[in-house]
Amino acid sequence: MNYQGVIEVAELAALQAQQSREDGQLVLLDCRYDLADIEVGQQAFLKAHIPGAQYASLHRDLSAPIERYGGRHPLPTAQQFSEFARHCGIHEHTQVVLYDAQRCAFAARAWWLLRHFGHTNVAILNGGFGAWQASGMDTESGEPQAPAPGNFTAKTQAGELLSYSDIYPNLENPPWKLVDARENKRFLGNEEPIDPIAGHIPGAINKPWQEITDTDGKILPPAALRAHWQSIPADDGIVCYCGSGVTACVNLFSLHLIGREARLYPGSWSDWCAHILHPRNAPAKA
Repeated sequence: MNYQGVIEVAELAALQAQQSREDGQLVLLDCRYDLADIEVGQQAFLKAHIPGAQYASLHRDLSAPIERYGGRHPLPTAQQFSEFARHCGIHEHTQVVLYDAQRCAFAARAWWLLRHFGHTNVAILNGGFGAWQASGMDTESGEPQAPAPGNFTAKTQAGELLSYSDIYPNLENPPWKLVDARENKRFLGNEEPIDPIAGHIPGAINKPWQEITDTDGKILPPAALRAHWQSIPADDGIVCYCGSGVTACVNLFSLHLIGREARLYPGSWSDWCAHILHPRNAPAKA
């Protein structure tokens, strides 16, 4: 069976049992991370992780090097992502399962990237590492054994991204609804601990990414997700952003689960700030 959304602990355990008989069919990625200390996630992984998992670092594996524009976590190129995926043993039809311990904040970024680059057999573990531990499942520690290289070739899916030059000219009459995934206090500009400017993109509405899960990190059921998004008409286009294109992917994941399409502004607020602080020839407004 292929999982392309949410996978439960019991379902993952069953896949792992099958994996012991069918080598190469399952790849498990641990995406735990801490924006305040970029080594914390990998340290936690080495201490304890789901058996067979490999570690995926936000800054090393799921982002490209930072430049003036493009935000704090630019998207990797297709070539960069192909190399990472192959290193993890991912083939075209491999089932990939992702988890973190931050209510999907980083697992959703990996989920979005895999799909963006053409790999659809990917799911997020419901409740993350905490749910695995709470179910009494085994863990292991230390560096995992390197898998045999995969042959996955990343191919960018067209039409999934918008940039500053797409959004800025349409501020006065946008053909989409901009959705900011950051906490409300950051959206309102009352607090900004990371980026140099407080506030939000003009015309955006706020749908904090934490509202997609409960306090245990479990994804809300489809009916609750539909209610969460019902304020935006079904025929309206949606563009998701956040601080740097990471937690916006939690909103994108939730929209996928209820069958609604949306696009990502990957540079997000950090890229928007860069264009304010370091202006170049701005595209003409529509």
